[in-house]
Amino acid sequence: MPISPNQGSTGGGTTVTITGVNLANASAVKFGSKLATITANTPTSVTVGSPSGAGVVDVTVTTSGGTSNPLSFFYIGAPFKSALGATSGPTAGGNTVTINGTGLFTASTVNFGANAATPTVISDNQLSVAVPTGAGPGTVSVSVTTAGGTNNGLSYTYVDTPTVTTLSPNSGSDDGGTAVTITGTNLSTTQSITFDGAPAPFTAANSTSVIAITPPGSAGAVDVVVTTTGGSATEVGGFTYLGGPGI
Repeated sequence: MPISPNQGSTGGGTTVTITGVNLANASAVKFGSKLATITANTPTSVTVGSPSGAGVVDVTVTTSGGTSNPLSFFYIGAPFKSALGATSGPTAGGNTVTINGTGLFTASTVNFGANAATPTVISDNQLSVAVPTGAGPGTVSVSVTTAGGTNNGLSYTYVDTPTVTTLSPNSGSDDGGTAVTITGTNLSTTQSITFDGAPAPFTAANSTSVIAITPPGSAGAVDVVVTTTGGSATEVGGFTYLGGPGI
């Protein structure tokens, strides 16, 4: 006589179906000493809502013909989340984040606001999940649903992709050391800036500008790439290295 699912929340309310024979007109289904609410009954199945409980309990079905053999049902507590591996990312989603906590082994869904994603269970203490597309920039709550229930308490911020409009100045010595103000949008979460692939030190001033110091380069126009938690913006040929005079 199978039971499905064989685990559920300590708070009760899990829909459980018990299948077997001679189950028509079941008068009682017990989870340990507690009665469950019967919601459907046929000669080969009984569907109930589990009562609250804890640990492992025996489940039995009683009909006019007697009481069945027991089946085991495992009560699982609600999950606990302690941290997100990354607390922000692009509005388009697609980046993978880890969720650490306890009681995560039966996780079935992770919600970022109203948008759901299916996690990969690494262990009872960690999940990996691809962030779904957000409705727009902003902060949303993150919830994890397991067989034991749903837990909230963490937040994730969607960030729009940056844009670059101007560089000032847009040329300088190939020895590097030129302070360049980059203007655009969504620049406050800047993580890196490169000139022709070489990293440049920078100071993020605000969402519309960031100041970078050019690294040494080769004479000519080079691409400038600004990377934020929302993605990357490339200004093709945005800065020109000027060679020094020679005699």
